[in-house]
Amino acid sequence: MAASRTGTHPMQFTSIPWQGSHASIEYQWLGPEQSDFPPVVFLHEGLGSISMWRDFPQRFCEEHGFRGLVFSRIGYGQSTPRPLDAPLKPDYLHRQAHEALPALLAALNVEKPWIFGHSDGGSIALLYGARFSAHTSGLVVLAPHIFVEDITIAGILEARDAYRHGDLKPRLARHHRDVESVFRGWNDAWLDPAFRNWNIEAELPKIACPVLAMQGEQDEYATLAQIHGIERLAPHARALAIADCGHSPHFSQPAAVSRAAASFIKDYLPRR
Repeated sequence: MAASRTGTHPMQFTSIPWQGSHASIEYQWLGPEQSDFPPVVFLHEGLGSISMWRDFPQRFCEEHGFRGLVFSRIGYGQSTPRPLDAPLKPDYLHRQAHEALPALLAALNVEKPWIFGHSDGGSIALLYGARFSAHTSGLVVLAPHIFVEDITIAGILEARDAYRHGDLKPRLARHHRDVESVFRGWNDAWLDPAFRNWNIEAELPKIACPVLAMQGEQDEYATLAQIHGIERLAPHARALAIADCGHSPHFSQPAAVSRAAASFIKDYLPRR
């Protein structure tokens, strides 16, 4: 079993190379200081950060004996903000998967992790697994996107209205150094006509590691075609639809998500 020392570890910062310069990334270790299992790296959603995961990663790691890592991607949380005059391009998820995430894992000496991603983070996890399967123990993805649907655009338009006229902006501002950069980067990218053809289905057959794809049956941003597509195209993928659940299964059904993810990880990989 895992070592006994658990609890809350301090928030820390590290620097990674990014776009010809360097970016500061906030991160936090979770769970036991040592574990019999590979580390689990959590990738947040498109408007997320460390704090917006709430306590799910901590509880998951402590309950199941995993060493975990949470961090805020470049532009999010307390990490280096993205300049407003540098809009996200349609390949921004690919760049996070192929450049930023490998740089962070190298900086923190993380080897062959399980990647646990939600929404945008789930898409980044899939892209990382497709490119770096030999360095990945497996993937757990919640409400991932593999192509753009009409319901996705409708949900993002609703989010824009809530940000401009509702309380979404002050709620997000509690979690980010530059909330305007965070929201406009995500919202403008997904509503860009050039993004409408974004599709990563061709990458999925390259994923050689196991994949558990979970999605709420009432997901307000996508249909179950997303996880069924992953199960059909990724060689070692399993899809799990969760009843009475929207776009954030780890909040709507945390116990079900935790059980399914932990069982999948432990069944697929022997202890080290």
